[in-house]
Amino acid sequence: MTKQATIKDIAREAGVSIGTVDRVLHNRGEVAKATRDRILDIAHMLHYRPNLFARALTARNPFRVVALLPQTDGDNNYWTAHTAGVSLEAKELTHYSLSVTIEHFDMHNAADFEAKALMVVEQKPDGVIMAPIFTREAVAVAQMLDKEDVPYIFVDTFIDGTNFMGFVGEDAFLSGKVAASIIDFGLAPERDILMVNIAPSLDNTQHLKSRNEGFISYLQAEGRNRGKQMSVEIINVEQDEVDRAVGQALDDNPNIGAVWVSGSKSHMVARLLERTGRRDLIVVGYDIYGDNADYMRKGWIDFLISQQPMQQGARTVRAMLNFLAEGVKPTKMEYQKVEIVNAQNLMFYQ
Repeated sequence: MTKQATIKDIAREAGVSIGTVDRVLHNRGEVAKATRDRILDIAHMLHYRPNLFARALTARNPFRVVALLPQTDGDNNYWTAHTAGVSLEAKELTHYSLSVTIEHFDMHNAADFEAKALMVVEQKPDGVIMAPIFTREAVAVAQMLDKEDVPYIFVDTFIDGTNFMGFVGEDAFLSGKVAASIIDFGLAPERDILMVNIAPSLDNTQHLKSRNEGFISYLQAEGRNRGKQMSVEIINVEQDEVDRAVGQALDDNPNIGAVWVSGSKSHMVARLLERTGRRDLIVVGYDIYGDNADYMRKGWIDFLISQQPMQQGARTVRAMLNFLAEGVKPTKMEYQKVEIVNAQNLMFYQ
């Protein structure tokens, strides 16, 4: 039988004191973020099962948690990783009287998100994990959960002005700045940059909006690029529409030297560039799954920013049980690492 990991084991692996591990696991006192992240990663790797879940072990009824997540696109399985992270962590924690169900919604359809969210609220769960992709609708759902006194944790994206208990995901503004700095480093200062937003509504898609703000902020305040930044917004998420909008922008502006895709659809732009033979552009986007990875291997996408979606999903489940079992609130903003991936290190992320 495998020996149960202890706080002492975690401290030895992390190279810190037992007291530091205890503060992190019980959310007491201040610990540097890098140290905290390392301790949590090691605890998860060792399958540490803290005594703070003892109340959950003897709970009369299991804690019921619902995760409201987007349905995966056929050509990009970014959200599959969130679902996998939630499912795997929930499976590990089933003997702690935890029941987690997942409701999926169409990530391109705000009305579907609203309808599925209403179903979740009507279930009266003990806690909700939610990807609040659509800002206006997510605010309304948050208000309903507040009224029912149901705690909720945001994953991947957060919405200011709501009473979310915690957030696990990227710093979208910072990741936009990172993307801009990559392009700024490799692009001649006089060349122009094309910003591509593929979403039904940029203003109602919080993480894309924040990335755009970070991208522009870097170029205006820190960048050496003196070319123009122009953007196209594509609300119809179809290849023909991407071809038309991006193709026209490139034809009308021959000085464009780089393309930044603010979301996970870089492969749609790469497909156009492959067909037209445009090897002269720097292409930067997000997420290393599906066709994005394939087009990176073939050299049509230069850099992708990884958001650690599986870890995001798993940590939200652990944080919710921690709160339900012992009343320990999670870290309000748990940002994931911003990782830059190219064709040379892609193999480590597959």
